[in-house]
Amino acid sequence: MAKVLGHEINHLALIGNFLPRKCGIATFTTDVYSALRQRFPEMSVDVWAMDDKPGRYSYPADVTGSIDQHDLSAYLETARKIEASGAQAIWVQHEYGIFGGSAGDHLLALLDRSSLPVIVTLHTILERPNPDERRVMEALLRRADRVIVMAERGREILRRVYGANTRQIVNIPHGVPDRPLVDPDSMKDRFGWQGREVVLTFGLLAPNKGIETLIEALPAIASRHPSLLYVVLGATHPHLVEHEGEAYRDRLKAQAERLGVGNNIAFIDEFVEYDALIDYLQAADIYATPYNNPAQITSGTLSYAVGVGKAVVSTPYVHATEILADGHGVLVDFGDSSAFAREIDRLLSSGRDRRRLQERAYARGRTMIWPRLAEAAMVEIEAIVDARPRRLPNATKPTRLLPPDFSAVERMSDSTGMYQHAIFSIPDRRHGYCIDDNARALMLVSAMDKLDPTLRDKWMTTYASFVQYAWNPDERRYRNFMRFDRSWCEDVGSEDSNGRTLWALGVTARDAVDKKHRDWARMFFDATASIGLELQSLRAQSFAMLGAAAMLEASPGHTLSRQILERFPDQHLRLMEEARRPEWRWFEIVLAYDNARLPQALIVAGQALGREDYVRVGLDTLDWIIEKQTSPEGRFRAVGHESFGRPYAEPLPFDQQPLEAQATVEACAAAFHATGDTRWIAEAERAYGWFLGANDLNLPLATAADGGCFDGLTPTGLNRNQGAESILALQLASCAISGLSKATQGVAGAPRAVA
Repeated sequence: MAKVLGHEINHLALIGNFLPRKCGIATFTTDVYSALRQRFPEMSVDVWAMDDKPGRYSYPADVTGSIDQHDLSAYLETARKIEASGAQAIWVQHEYGIFGGSAGDHLLALLDRSSLPVIVTLHTILERPNPDERRVMEALLRRADRVIVMAERGREILRRVYGANTRQIVNIPHGVPDRPLVDPDSMKDRFGWQGREVVLTFGLLAPNKGIETLIEALPAIASRHPSLLYVVLGATHPHLVEHEGEAYRDRLKAQAERLGVGNNIAFIDEFVEYDALIDYLQAADIYATPYNNPAQITSGTLSYAVGVGKAVVSTPYVHATEILADGHGVLVDFGDSSAFAREIDRLLSSGRDRRRLQERAYARGRTMIWPRLAEAAMVEIEAIVDARPRRLPNATKPTRLLPPDFSAVERMSDSTGMYQHAIFSIPDRRHGYCIDDNARALMLVSAMDKLDPTLRDKWMTTYASFVQYAWNPDERRYRNFMRFDRSWCEDVGSEDSNGRTLWALGVTARDAVDKKHRDWARMFFDATASIGLELQSLRAQSFAMLGAAAMLEASPGHTLSRQILERFPDQHLRLMEEARRPEWRWFEIVLAYDNARLPQALIVAGQALGREDYVRVGLDTLDWIIEKQTSPEGRFRAVGHESFGRPYAEPLPFDQQPLEAQATVEACAAAFHATGDTRWIAEAERAYGWFLGANDLNLPLATAADGGCFDGLTPTGLNRNQGAESILALQLASCAISGLSKATQGVAGAPRAVA
């Protein structure tokens, strides 16, 4: 088993090209596999090789299976096999061209059908992606728990171009061989290079490698070093061969002959195996990379050259700029043949300068040897496995959907409204009513599309009347608590209750079945919602934003709603920056109740305003609070009351209340509607499962026979009272899950919310 941080990883799935397929990704994946097996010999590593020509490659026994690049069903079948294999994580080597579909989007189908944590090594990061390339990369970033880049510039591009969360990105340099530093002359006789001063370029031959630039430099170098030999090592890129055969190689040869340096250049047209490649590198005096693509993030050949201690002369593409920084190599401008001639001549003329540069390069290479890469990657894999839910014995069973049931809500209501509390299932009249619960009940009636029309009209009118009567025009605020005798306990209710009331009015204006109720809600929202602009409480502001977003859907262009939506998001982002710590991505230094409403409000505000930055922060903070609401066994664990008010502290498990599960279900539903990412459906179902017994105590809180719900989980068991908030939380969550099930019918990869 692999154990770096302390978590035992005994099974890993590795996806990428693999030898004998001839390409850089295949070599890299094979090297990764070998490094993992050597460093962690007790760990099982399943290799899933991407296959562009099924049947062409004779894969070794190390390959568990291959994936036909262009066959979508092969990706789906592989996802099933990986899920059944017992693997704890998936490590993907990503390059757009090795996966099928538009910009390689077949890979997403595989990952979306796996519950395992995913780590992705990005071999290409495009600064100017086309729409499909952007779509795929953004989806990959959403799905991946960690992203490995091999240059800091890659991290910067991901943040700037794709809005990636930099906390999920780790820089692990390209691996290099663990070979001793040797005198090149001791290796030259293997290749017949005795007495020659050798400059080497290696890689699949293609126009973007800039070989023409170095050939142009050869006459000037050879005039001072007649024994010079420039070795161009590598087969022509397969795609180029398919298009034009060896025409490009022939043009390079013709260029050398025209310049009179035909005897100073050798083309070795073969795909060189790993050990032989290192031998070639060690036999060279100088390694040159005249690439002409400034944006190239990764060059495995450059990494190998540094790893064996070569004096390198290179153009300043991204990877070269970083790995050769601080005097570890020599950089010259793109296409500058004169500069290549000058610097190569200088290094060939001064054995002391060349040896010093070789020693500096070799020292840097020692930090990049393959075992170091394997260890660094396993640290990240352990972290993501620890952070993600673990598979439970019943995890393969689909979430059971309880149909919305109004029975318990009706049981807790009278002609005034809905009671707050109950003793067991019996309404406790001593505590009367509150606007919070009646506002929730108002939203529920709108959400229950199968409710009997007579009952709907009756209870919609009842709860609306409570809200209407709660308005205090003298104070311009809603009251909250009402005694059983219908007298108010205060003149002004809490900010949160006022915000929640505005939310209910917006939802009613949008969703109520009967026009008369929609008209009433729109009128009352218009008359009172200006108070939303004055709210100071973070949650109250979020509730008001949710109501404003709903009203904006009901009445596009609604000015007051837009003002509310524009007022608060930037404030919330500032609060998050003030509270932020490396391990704390939240709006406050403490956790409290209804936590998921804060990211939910940002998501819907971002959608309503066309502000992707709000959506992105909402998704990120929702992801963070979901992590905090996950037990070590992978179950949903609501942030308990014991956790409230503890600065920067991990949440404690009790007392857990239904409100948190409902908020998470609905926030995840908002995230799914914003992104289309079915991962959010899975998270919603996991939170919904809490009601059904997938919780720390393995006890169901829902009483399926009558639509009731217990008030929470305590250290000793269930709180068996069934208050309004708990019943409404279950029923609203059931409506949300039911809505997700309908919204995703026929969507490939969507989790099933059915019994």
